[in-house]
Amino acid sequence: MSVTPTPASPAPDHHAQFIELLRASLEQNAFIKLVLAKYVGDEVDLQRLIIKPVTVKEQACLSFVYRYKTRDITKNFALADGVALIAELLPTSFKNAHLLSLTDEAQLEYSKKNKSSLFKSKPQQLREAPSAEHNREKNRFLDLTRPFLADLGVTNAKHELIPAMSRKWKQINKFIEVFSHALTSSPLQLDRPVRVADFGSGKGYLTFAIHDYLRNTLKAEGQVTGVELREDMVTLCNNAAARLEHPGLVFKCGDVRSVAPSELDVMIALHACDIATDYAIHTGIRSGASIIMCSPCCHKQIRLQIQSPALLKPMLQYGLHLGQQAEMVTDSLRALFLEACGYETKVFEFISLDHTNKNKMILAVKRAEPLDNAQLLEKIRELKAFYQISEHCLETLLRADNYLP
Repeated sequence: MSVTPTPASPAPDHHAQFIELLRASLEQNAFIKLVLAKYVGDEVDLQRLIIKPVTVKEQACLSFVYRYKTRDITKNFALADGVALIAELLPTSFKNAHLLSLTDEAQLEYSKKNKSSLFKSKPQQLREAPSAEHNREKNRFLDLTRPFLADLGVTNAKHELIPAMSRKWKQINKFIEVFSHALTSSPLQLDRPVRVADFGSGKGYLTFAIHDYLRNTLKAEGQVTGVELREDMVTLCNNAAARLEHPGLVFKCGDVRSVAPSELDVMIALHACDIATDYAIHTGIRSGASIIMCSPCCHKQIRLQIQSPALLKPMLQYGLHLGQQAEMVTDSLRALFLEACGYETKVFEFISLDHTNKNKMILAVKRAEPLDNAQLLEKIRELKAFYQISEHCLETLLRADNYLP
């Protein structure tokens, strides 16, 4: 008796299924966001592609944000063209795609041999559709109705922004935006408490903001400490934290040298003057912080040491240029030392504040695997030799703890 073999079932076409899910979400006006990751193409420093709905000249489009290491490039496409481009990019350029809609969540993954896997799930809670207006107000990571904003004088009793605090409000949101992006690429997990120290916390705007963002937006437990030298500010902020029921938020009197937690996940130091920034970065590295956010100011130590090459002296005879050179050299070395200690580092203009025209940020996120830093250390040595720099405070601190050879 012969048995007719049953033909094998064809392998599922996960690519086609995923693109169909994308089309369906667009047709049902349920599309929220698509993120393409694990880039394998030829473009240098391209990390991921973020796609969101947008309306341009009354036409529904897809906004493609190409996120590079130090910049973003945005391109808008008609819906059909955008979907076609996404289909082409998978898996030739990106090996991972994460689709988020009002009703579904789907993830398409490809192995090194391009074997595909498709995972689908339903949202645990109802999502809200994002605004697609191209000229809408910039996305805010915090809501004006948050109680701490009224208590700290950013909003009034009706939760309306006080005009004089508009720049501060922009700074708070930009800070949380930077932190949010850093968090997605860091090794931090939100299933355990996130330990944060904010050195030079002042009136606590950013300290309250990051605690509120962790607790109310990310639904994570935040153990946040604000460190400030002025006792009246510490008292004011502790009273506000107790009054507003911010568990896990505390303010202490001191500075980065006197209040130094042994273990940290996030280290913040905005506008730490001169070598105080170096002590703050050192504290972040020593405590194992996954994210280090610094906004340095004053660059006295290096400025007093720099011996400019003869060719540059006509340009640097002007005090402004001399100061800018000291700032650039100091912060470049800080970023390079962070790279040498296993961090991926960016240096960029943060946002203007009421009391300064410049606000540079050094953002460092710990790498999953450290790089071979022999060549990097040689570049640091050559840069110091070029400017005849004998000592950099951060380097001294790191060498004392054997972080650098």
